[in-house]
Amino acid sequence: MTVFDRERLLFTPASAEPDAVGTIFAFPNEYSVGITSLGYQIVWATLARRSDLRVSRLFTDLHEPLVRSPQLLGFSFSWELDYINILNLLEFLEIPFHSCDRDDSHPLVFGGGPVLTANPEPFANFFDLILVGDGENLLDDFIDAYQEVKNCDRQTKLRHLARVPGIYVPSLYEVTYRSPDGQIQAIAPIDATISPTVQKQTYRGNVLSASTVVTEKAAWENIYMVEVVRSCPEMCRFCLASYLTLPFRTASLEGSLIPAIEKGLKVTNRIGLLGASVTQHPEFEGLLDYLSRPQYDNVRLSIASVRTNTVTEKLAKTLAQRDTRSITIAVESGSEKVRKIINKKLTNEEIIQAAINAKAGGLKAIKLYGMVGIPGEEDSDLEQTLEMLQAVKKAASGLRISFGCSTFVPKSHTPFQWFGVNKDAQKKLKWLEKQLRSRGIEFRPESYNWSVIQALISRGDRRLSSVLELTRQYGDSLGSYKRAFKELKSKLPDLDDYVHSDWSTDKRLPWDCIEGPLPKTTLIKHLNESIAWRSPVPNHQSPLITSR
Repeated sequence: MTVFDRERLLFTPASAEPDAVGTIFAFPNEYSVGITSLGYQIVWATLARRSDLRVSRLFTDLHEPLVRSPQLLGFSFSWELDYINILNLLEFLEIPFHSCDRDDSHPLVFGGGPVLTANPEPFANFFDLILVGDGENLLDDFIDAYQEVKNCDRQTKLRHLARVPGIYVPSLYEVTYRSPDGQIQAIAPIDATISPTVQKQTYRGNVLSASTVVTEKAAWENIYMVEVVRSCPEMCRFCLASYLTLPFRTASLEGSLIPAIEKGLKVTNRIGLLGASVTQHPEFEGLLDYLSRPQYDNVRLSIASVRTNTVTEKLAKTLAQRDTRSITIAVESGSEKVRKIINKKLTNEEIIQAAINAKAGGLKAIKLYGMVGIPGEEDSDLEQTLEMLQAVKKAASGLRISFGCSTFVPKSHTPFQWFGVNKDAQKKLKWLEKQLRSRGIEFRPESYNWSVIQALISRGDRRLSSVLELTRQYGDSLGSYKRAFKELKSKLPDLDDYVHSDWSTDKRLPWDCIEGPLPKTTLIKHLNESIAWRSPVPNHQSPLITSR
């Protein structure tokens, strides 16, 4: 019995028509990782339900019998460093890396997911087309449009597909630079028939996603996932998950969530509630009451990160009774000033009370997540974070406390996209590590080097594709990226320009051809509100003043 035979499907795949379009849908990682991605599951089920497609799945470690001479090859792309596996799978399928090197004998290579929606440019040369935004309507619009031109030549197909809202065809846009290693001068369509920008597509329904397959081979064994909310109403100014996915949408309790959960419980007893701010669903108390019923005593329940002031004793008790031992909340900082800078609406008192409630409800641990290197952060702010964590430990004695900490990374389509990574962030992480471990608080820092790579890809333009191809050969360490930049010197800006520089708000951004939920004028307004909370800083630190 194969891995695929062990899957329990919650949908019925269609029988392919004789002239169905051969399609390979890939996830650039191992099966256990890909099949745990709700986004991958939903897109695969959407494709597999169509009788006009014949779909095979492909992962890095295994695949279904692949269709011969596929016309379409799709990738679900959710983690930046998986680009290496995209190139590996293209090589496995004997497809040229660059779209300009493909001809009518090759499939159209398309991609979607959060990485490509945020900033497709570093990967633009590898894709024929990119689906920008939510797939609920966009995916079917794409396939319907493709069916109209499936027998045409490659350029006719691409031009036709570029007319579909939310489809970005990079080869139909020309990027010019002030110099080979200088700033972007312009991003423009190659002719007047192509729209100058592509609007991110937003699904606005109140029926959100739920798992289409359950398997013991998933990274979270036998989990059935239910999307409770999409986006986040808090709008922390660094947060891609909030700004890029606006507006905040909630699934209907009676019309979506309860039917989805009941469907999942027919095949498994493990339920995962997903969303950037699950407990801010307006009917969350009703959902909690529903899951607290005696007939669900054997259900294992897990929940994504929750907002601090929604951690009640009732929530903690329900989770503890449903085999959950810890809860995760993002606090970012113990400094009130820093929280005002980033628009994090909570107080230290609320953080402490969340820990007290977690313990009272029977949970064994609380995981707090923070960040260093936030623009405007000073040493005194780190000291306040340390004091806050000590206060939490004292107030909830016996509750295991861990503090995960990342480095601020600028993300496109957010007010902080103009700020660079703080070069002192690594020192800040080491200081926190020393202070916390001496006080018996578990510290889980995220790699500073990974933050640098993440920022590079987050802010990169098309010239970065050459770097990505070289690092595939050299390895995915920071040293490999530095080596690639050295080899490509004078062909693109320095690594520091992408990663550490504060950018002027009048700078042409690599993703300016993608229209996000909010216009740039609104993001600048939010940026100015943030800067108003900062201590006075030298002019060179303000992206609103300095132009590079």
